[in-house]
Amino acid sequence: MKVVYHPRYVETYSYDPAAAPGRMEAIVRELEGKYEFVEPQPASDGDLLLVHAGYHIESVKRDRHLYEIACLAAGGAIRAAQIGMQGEASFGLIRPPGHHASSDHCWGFCYFNNIAVAVAKLRSENLIKTAFILDFDLHFGDGTSNIFGESDIRYFQPRTYNRQKFIEEIELKLSEVGECSVLAVSAGFDRHVQDWGGQLTTEDYHTIGELVKQAAITTCQGRRFAVLEGGYNHDVLGKNVAAFLEGFS
Repeated sequence: MKVVYHPRYVETYSYDPAAAPGRMEAIVRELEGKYEFVEPQPASDGDLLLVHAGYHIESVKRDRHLYEIACLAAGGAIRAAQIGMQGEASFGLIRPPGHHASSDHCWGFCYFNNIAVAVAKLRSENLIKTAFILDFDLHFGDGTSNIFGESDIRYFQPRTYNRQKFIEEIELKLSEVGECSVLAVSAGFDRHVQDWGGQLTTEDYHTIGELVKQAAITTCQGRRFAVLEGGYNHDVLGKNVAAFLEGFS
């Protein structure tokens, strides 16, 4: 199990909850010493152009600091995907998040769609034909859904606010994945009972991680990776990420 992380992710690039000081540090404290940390390279404009319009990329470039950190986040997702394709679980401990970024616009603390860039990069290099993306963030990943639409890259997020049904829907959907080259996860932790969503427990994240691991072993020789999306209560965020990775790895 590898954690993809760059020290620049702690930089405050904006004034939103995803960019808040202390957020990344809370997760690093829980994971250091448990997993191997590796650094990514920034995504290139060529990588971003796999899913984003040129004018959208140029609009983010107007803020050079933001652009640099957003490219590092997308690059972190790419590195996590590359590791995952080798059959070793990986987690992109990255920010800004990405699942609200569509091809030509973005919102919700996102700028480039990290997981979409990573999956598209694998596809462009003929490393995958299909992928299944599970999103368990509190908010629907409209950007990811819009980018891939009706393609061989399938996106799924449970829509129920019942805790038990949420887990059951994930388990059922993963059992139906069928042919798949890689499993990818948009891992948002803002559904926690002490975060914005007030829905899932820390143990639930462990369960979800384990379900993904078993599905990956069954469908795609264990190839799986995840990237950080939401999660804003620093008091519990690190523990929730750690619980997910314990099941995922």
